[in-house]
Amino acid sequence: MGATWELARFLTASRWDDVPRAMRHEAKRAILNWLGCALGGCRDETVERAFAALGEFSGPPRATLIGRRERVDPLLAAAVNALSSNILDYDDTHLQTVIHPSVPVAAAVFAAAEYSSASGAQLLHAFILGVEAECRIGSAVPGHYAAGWHITATCGVFGAAAACGRLLGLNAQQMTWALGIAATQSSGLTAMMGSMCKSYNMAHAARSGFAAARLAAKNFTSSEQGIEAPRGFAHVLATNPRLEAITGGLGETWALAGNAYKPFPCGIVLHPVIDGCIELRNEHHLLPAMIERIDVRSNPLALDLAGKKSPTTGLEGKLSVYHAAAVALIFGKAGVREFTDDCVRDPDVIALRQRVVPHADANVGAIEADVAITLKDGRRLEKRVLNAIGTLERPMSDADLETKFLELAAASHSNREAREMIELAWRLDTLPDAGELLRATAQQRVVAA
Repeated sequence: MGATWELARFLTASRWDDVPRAMRHEAKRAILNWLGCALGGCRDETVERAFAALGEFSGPPRATLIGRRERVDPLLAAAVNALSSNILDYDDTHLQTVIHPSVPVAAAVFAAAEYSSASGAQLLHAFILGVEAECRIGSAVPGHYAAGWHITATCGVFGAAAACGRLLGLNAQQMTWALGIAATQSSGLTAMMGSMCKSYNMAHAARSGFAAARLAAKNFTSSEQGIEAPRGFAHVLATNPRLEAITGGLGETWALAGNAYKPFPCGIVLHPVIDGCIELRNEHHLLPAMIERIDVRSNPLALDLAGKKSPTTGLEGKLSVYHAAAVALIFGKAGVREFTDDCVRDPDVIALRQRVVPHADANVGAIEADVAITLKDGRRLEKRVLNAIGTLERPMSDADLETKFLELAAASHSNREAREMIELAWRLDTLPDAGELLRATAQQRVVAA
């Protein structure tokens, strides 16, 4: 048996009792974070344009759009909810692979759950298995991301197919086909970073994964070696794939144990830079007028991904070490407002961005940074950040995630409504109908588009 079949067999044979309690709780944390990100992004211009383009083609309205009153068909709901939850760049990160696991999997599996009237426990189990599939496949393709493949999308389609397939009750043969159907739809380019297409990559993965599971449920066939075949996913889209990463220790180790959550809505490689700048600002009471130069030493990959020197939009600002350092020093924070078009075009921000000097250093980890600020009086202030806030070494607590959720929900919901959603998320495994959580987000005050 090859990797595709072994993974499919695990996905269909897994029992809820086999999942450690810690991973069940981590799944709730991931879903709470994902839902908050979707609420914060559901009225973004990117989502509005996508829905304007595709909404009129929707089939029967069987699924919820997070934070919106419209109901659409499940495939479109999977796409739009994935788009909403990624557009702010505030989503979770599996640090080993740099996959944002919840976006494609949660968006797809909630759409499938509403369609199939699944319980919260069934959804959580399927979600955990979907995250497991996408992250294991991501671990098996070294060099994939560096080559320009958008790994959350290219591997997320497998996670979405696995989760939806589990929820739809696929047998091992059908799950093998679902993974193969996902493999042939795998796509997404990092060249799209900084544009609306970056988040559309995830939307396509969520919708395509759900479609793969539905096709397989009707015995639509595919290669049974969609991942490991000589011209399958792993060998075509990676150099020297490590297929043992897909099957080794199945059921013994869990990808969610390596999941992290963002305190800042931007590329995770920028988080240590932001941390270092905020700490130096607060420790030395810095003002922009005091600063002559800001030297930032980061991993070469970090600068390759986030090296936009003169961003012109908020989306580009999320991938700019220059902008991240500037806003952290000016405002002492880096929240949603600091990565808007208006902030990117702020003259004071632009002026300080021009004093940022990045340096690539292979000896610096991908999510580490050294920040050195030279003041106009000649002093040099330095800060080394090895573990940014939100990493596994400095994790966000349940309370931190609740605070983040409340902030993201504030534009469309009262504090009471948002806290009711938080309570539903924490007891998701007890809900007879998993869709109750998403439907709660649609019962909102009318807000401007």
